[in-house]
Amino acid sequence: MRDHQAAARCPLGQEQRIGQTSGDGQLRGGQCGVRSVAGAHAPAYSPTPVALVTRQLSHIWPRHSGLNEHGVLEIGDCDARELAREFGTPAYVVAEDDIRDRARAFREAFAARHPGRSEIFFASKAFPSTAILRILREEGVGCDVASGGELHLALRAGFAPERVLLHGNAKSVGELTMALDAGIGLIVLDNHDDLQRTEALAAQRGMRQRVLIRVTPGVRGDTHDKISTGQADSKFGFGLVEAREAVARLARSAALQLDGLHLHIGSQLLELEPFRVAIAMLSELGDHPVVNLGGGLGVAYTAAQQPPSLEDYVDAKVSAVEEHLGPGKAILDEPGRALTAQAGVTLYTVESVKRNVSTWVAVDGGMADNLRPMLYGAPYEAQIVDRFGEATPCRVTGKHCESGDVLIDDARLADPRPGDVIATPVTGAYGHAMANTYNGVPRPPVIVCRDGDARVVVRRETHDDLLARDV
Repeated sequence: MRDHQAAARCPLGQEQRIGQTSGDGQLRGGQCGVRSVAGAHAPAYSPTPVALVTRQLSHIWPRHSGLNEHGVLEIGDCDARELAREFGTPAYVVAEDDIRDRARAFREAFAARHPGRSEIFFASKAFPSTAILRILREEGVGCDVASGGELHLALRAGFAPERVLLHGNAKSVGELTMALDAGIGLIVLDNHDDLQRTEALAAQRGMRQRVLIRVTPGVRGDTHDKISTGQADSKFGFGLVEAREAVARLARSAALQLDGLHLHIGSQLLELEPFRVAIAMLSELGDHPVVNLGGGLGVAYTAAQQPPSLEDYVDAKVSAVEEHLGPGKAILDEPGRALTAQAGVTLYTVESVKRNVSTWVAVDGGMADNLRPMLYGAPYEAQIVDRFGEATPCRVTGKHCESGDVLIDDARLADPRPGDVIATPVTGAYGHAMANTYNGVPRPPVIVCRDGDARVVVRRETHDDLLARDV
């Protein structure tokens, strides 16, 4: 891990900013947004002239990114080399305007296709950071949480409790108590034990909590087994028979108010027909005013992937609701990766290049900052930030003590060398969320970029942080 300027960084709670354009068209480097205890600003790196973005990248890179006139990657108008130099690597870099654009597009697409009530809730498991949650809150999106920790983050990010809904197949008494006492808008019931526990806690408080029933419709989407949730044999949700029983039970409950139904058949879906079939199955469970359609819209992780358009996704879901469930329903949707994945790029530094049967390009990160290739065989691409090209077939591998610690099995890089900075796009979902400290490697920072300005919103862990919970 390269982090040469750690001592000069801002304390927790202060912002670091680089790349801020001054009136003379130069980049201002590395100054803290507020003064340190000593009253002096952190050292700045040498200003670099602003270079206009002159080459657009493929659709897997963040919006508001490109190659400048020197052939260097810019993310949110910030030079990727400067980001690596100032903040170290590995680092999660996020193009803020990409997230804002996608949030607005989701809201507008549902509002245009379904002029009645529609609401978007961010599946916060995709990127559980208060800064990212705050951006989405500012764009009018609600928050879907699946644990007490995610609920804590959502409330800390400023979400009104009524704009939060709680999921989970194994909610604890503590988590339900936290949710009920906070006054969150909806609790999604997953099973009979969940229903009984939630009902008892609500009754103790003399309240009537709004709930949805999560239904497992017996429909499987075309995705990896480990992110498929709609099949009959699933850890999530009520089967259709059990769901009917739950509907009948809730009709008699004084403590729980059934608003409607919920389904989510899986993640990273690139076909729309499974959504239509699953929604049709809900018609067997009676007439309800609210239907939560989960998320599931896939994104392109490689240039060859072409997911459905947002407009087609929305039309498929809304049309199925109108056809099978009737008009006038309130429709909720829960995108996660579709809002944040393509906003994110992870920067690494090449530590070594080894050639045997393969060419192995070893970087200073790996399965501790991106576990998805190891869990799901998820594909990624990469480029050297100042030398885009595809000259050398290679395997981009991490630094961890596992043979399976391979980030990209079939990368093509332009003559990779030690010291190069590599960028891997589409890491804005489930990278930071699944980050870990395997081999005692501290977790990377999250850096948000916009209009040439970069700020650290999650600081890099330190070795001392690894000891923080020791007793």
